[in-house]
Amino acid sequence: MRVRPISPGLLVEELSERLASMSPGEWVRVAVDGAEVAAPGELADALVGPLRARGREVVRVAARDFLRPASLRYEFGRRDADAFYDDRLDVGGLLREVLVPLDPGGTGKVLPSLWDEASDRATRARYVDVPPGAVLLLDGTLMLGRWLPFELTVHLHVSAAALARRTPAEDAWTLPAYERYEAEADPRRTADVVVKMDDPRHPAVIDDPG
Repeated sequence: MRVRPISPGLLVEELSERLASMSPGEWVRVAVDGAEVAAPGELADALVGPLRARGREVVRVAARDFLRPASLRYEFGRRDADAFYDDRLDVGGLLREVLVPLDPGGTGKVLPSLWDEASDRATRARYVDVPPGAVLLLDGTLMLGRWLPFELTVHLHVSAAALARRTPAEDAWTLPAYERYEAEADPRRTADVVVKMDDPRHPAVIDDPG
């Protein structure tokens, strides 16, 4: 395994350069995946400006806006790790409303949000027209291994020890879900880009997961 330390700013620049050069004139769907303590949303947000400066329009979508209704997410209780892994994300909604419309020959009409977790109601968002050549940045957790179509996947890896240390005590019940994720989805091997994020101030790119 080759681990290459990198600054947060340089990480954004490297990813922006890579994404900006991908499939000019075509839609590029990107997953920024990681546990909540790895802050995948912050990295996705940081990529927006540099990509637009390089001539690529950007559409930002968060997987947390595509959760299933509470009645389904919490069918087995509010602290069930297997339900957190299996039942939290509305995979069908993401496919139907966000990813499939950006298939080659797709409609290009994307729904930026579907479900509001706080109110447990549909967001009633309007569809947006995604121009050719735009980059979709979708951030979330436990997203890989679900047969979702992406042109590039970025996984922010946090070791088990660091995850246990950094996860708030009230969320410790989610830790077995991340153990399952490592074992079943194996994101360090399946992601296109893997970034070690035990300390977000000092990330490191894992160039060869081994």
